[in-house]
Amino acid sequence: MPLEPLPADQVLQGSPLAGTVPLTTVADTEVGVWEMTPGVCTDVETDEVFVVLSGSATVQFEDGTAVELGPGSVVRLYEGEHTTWTVRETLRKIYLA
Repeated sequence: MPLEPLPADQVLQGSPLAGTVPLTTVADTEVGVWEMTPGVCTDVETDEVFVVLSGSATVQFEDGTAVELGPGSVVRLYEGEHTTWTVRETLRKIYLA
């Protein structure tokens, strides 16, 4: 999977790289693989459900809640949510968006 640097205005710590490989579309829903190397970044989410395949991270939401991520974690993200991703070990997930 090709990885590229994240936009500088999203990076809070480190030099994380990220990449996406769309696999298919099912009923207007994209299914793909996403990966991010260690670092901290911000994001504005789209409607998505994902399952973590490997790695370790925390995703923190604007309201202060946080979810610890590891293999097998299943998370639902909502359009417009502002998040901060702290990736400790390269995170790889399968997503439906």
